[in-house]
Amino acid sequence: MKKNIVLLILILTALLPAVYAQNSTGKITGKVIDGNTKTVESATITLVRTADSTVAKMSIADKTGNFQFEGVPAGSYFVAITAVGHEKGISETFSISTANNNITLKTIELVPAAKTVAGVTVTSRRPLVEQKLDRMVVNVDAAATNVGATAMEVLEKSPGITVDKDGNISLKGKQGVQVYIDGRPSYLSGTDLANYLRTLNAAQLDQLEIMTNPPARYDAAGNSGIINIKTKKTKQFGYSGSISSTYSQGRYPKISESANFNYRKNKVNLFTNLGYNYRKNFQNLDIQRKFIDNTTKEVRSHFDQLGLLREGGETFSAKAGIDFFASKKTTLGAVLNGFYNPGYFRSRSDVSISDPFRVLQSRTISNSNNDNKWKHFGTNLNFRHIFDSTGRELTMDADYLTYNSSRDQDLVNEYFRPDWMPAGKSDTLYGDLPQHIDIYSFKMDYSHPMKKNAKLEAGIKTSFAKTDNNAVYDSIHYGVRMRDFGRSNHFIYDENINAAYLNYSRPLGKKWSGQFGLRLEHTNAKGKQITTGQNFTRNYVQLFPTVYLQYELNEKNSFVVNYGRRIERPDYEDLNPFITFLDKYTFEQGNPNLSPQFSHNVELSHTYKGFLTTTLNFSSTTDIIEDVLEQYTDLNQTYVKKSNIASRKQFGISVNAGGQIKKWWSANLWTNLYNNHYKGIVNGDQISIGATTFQANLSNQFKFNKGWGAELSGFITTPMVEGVFRIETFGKVDIGISKQVFKGKGTFRLSGRDIFFTQKIQGTSRFGSIDAAFQQQRDSRQVALGFTYRFSKGKMNNTQKRKTGGADDERSRVKTGE
Repeated sequence: MKKNIVLLILILTALLPAVYAQNSTGKITGKVIDGNTKTVESATITLVRTADSTVAKMSIADKTGNFQFEGVPAGSYFVAITAVGHEKGISETFSISTANNNITLKTIELVPAAKTVAGVTVTSRRPLVEQKLDRMVVNVDAAATNVGATAMEVLEKSPGITVDKDGNISLKGKQGVQVYIDGRPSYLSGTDLANYLRTLNAAQLDQLEIMTNPPARYDAAGNSGIINIKTKKTKQFGYSGSISSTYSQGRYPKISESANFNYRKNKVNLFTNLGYNYRKNFQNLDIQRKFIDNTTKEVRSHFDQLGLLREGGETFSAKAGIDFFASKKTTLGAVLNGFYNPGYFRSRSDVSISDPFRVLQSRTISNSNNDNKWKHFGTNLNFRHIFDSTGRELTMDADYLTYNSSRDQDLVNEYFRPDWMPAGKSDTLYGDLPQHIDIYSFKMDYSHPMKKNAKLEAGIKTSFAKTDNNAVYDSIHYGVRMRDFGRSNHFIYDENINAAYLNYSRPLGKKWSGQFGLRLEHTNAKGKQITTGQNFTRNYVQLFPTVYLQYELNEKNSFVVNYGRRIERPDYEDLNPFITFLDKYTFEQGNPNLSPQFSHNVELSHTYKGFLTTTLNFSSTTDIIEDVLEQYTDLNQTYVKKSNIASRKQFGISVNAGGQIKKWWSANLWTNLYNNHYKGIVNGDQISIGATTFQANLSNQFKFNKGWGAELSGFITTPMVEGVFRIETFGKVDIGISKQVFKGKGTFRLSGRDIFFTQKIQGTSRFGSIDAAFQQQRDSRQVALGFTYRFSKGKMNNTQKRKTGGADDERSRVKTGE
């Protein structure tokens, strides 16, 4: 521990002298006009550093639309312009240097937005995808096919993101994504995160921020990066809000409704977000297995399963908050949020077991009924203070989150001979599976702009998480319900993570700029099985460096190289050793011996004229956590278990291009070609599995006269490897139309998702004595009709909004049934 702290101090000491290096300064002048070539007076002009998108200086345009900045240190910049009634304007990127210290920008033309009509401010349409220096931004409302969609469906159609059959999210072909909500970690993971995202309405979402290599101020968790889901919140004086309602029809109906409201007066800003979701879905899951003798490698039996799964329920969600502007420099805030999610899950499995020659030996019908309830409450207290005009800033966040769930299960197995005559008495298993999770988190961040355009950031964080899982199973013996101690288990897990980071950025020359970060995290964890008396502890300290270097070749071409080391800790529930049953022959089991996995990620990207970005990437991951199949051959049973199975290396190249093709037509195309290769030992067998995969995501947005709009989008993923599973090609096509009504206050949207019903997942797992295949089909083809109505009264407030939230990693590791 002491060695790591000393190393942290030495790195800071090495960086600080660079602050005093001499750099030339320059002058920037420009002019802003609107779409009718009229001057725009009193527009807000912001000078932004391209290295880290931080604000260098701010100014106001004069009556003729002219503006200027003087005494600007050497470095790479762009200018952002905002004005009431106009869309945001962005200049080209430029550099200040000794040889080029007097910059005259091209005249910047702002596109007029819809005016305030009858007290309603109508905002103009943003592009679907925006490529920024350190992240890709997806604007949810820009796509007509997002009407009636869930957050999960918005994610799986976004560039670079794939979702497997169990709802696990991958980014550029790598699992281990951390999902944040409004800058705070979701604290959910795996299937439970997927279920939560499927109940979150797209109408409540504003943007998705996709970061493949986040800087040091973010938690080191997440091997493949971070996805930040930003919900809607305005910054307008007076009041504003929206209401939305959508009906969707697949095989079964779905309803989603939301309401957003914001009120700002004087020093107080109030906001709230309410949501309701009703869902009913189907899933067909067919599985074929061969049970192979470990010694002779001969087939002992064939297993064929037809599974019919049905799930549904309701979700009630709410968020409310207040910002109090105590002074021009100090802001206090509080946010309360929660959800209540009653639901059900039903499955029916028809299992046929045959001998090695495919002669049917027996049949089993399994019926499982699960009734679930999830409750969540969370609160955040936040503080922000700006010390002076240079931008010195201190922020603090304190978070508390609690999750409570109940799950009642009954599983009945009926046994038959090949001729459907009964083959013995049925058996019944009852399960009572409560879970309780408490999470506390505190973080503090300090930002200090320095001389010659340098900037130092530092922060600390501590978090405490406790999970209490109590699996109680009963079996029926001769009509008597008795406790099944062999399957019951009580597991308690405590974890404390302490972290500190330093981040330093500055120009390194005429065309170079850099950002260097180091994060230290100390993890202390204890697990206790109350039933068996088995315990385990984890105590380790790790360093996570990040480096970003940018080179501005000229006005048209820029290069960025970045490196980061990251960690993926096991999900809380994956450490729990008790068993969850799908049916008699298929179940899941936790693994208390899981270790964290670590990855080294490198990216080199080139941007041409701001619209075409090409990225080369390489990552190396050790002790990778993946699902592994294990079998009891004599019982024809298979269980899924998380294990540290292997190492993985990935090479890839991605290209993102987007922009205006015609005045009425804009498009964005994202492609990715990568190779994943896994090497290690699984169930005692040496494996070496790899595949080269191509992904493409295309979105076309059309804007016509009289408020009409349309969308045509889709994606495809060719065969890929995830751990020991090979997944075949899948994709989908979406279409949608929209119409603005009530003078721009309302919007109707009609969409069709997966119109050709091609989003079907099938795959195989073959290694050692494992030989299994599956096919999955779910309620993905839907038609949806939605309406949104917006209202407001007041004027826009340009006060800068702080980044909120301190609980960044822990939420994403909780599994909920929402």
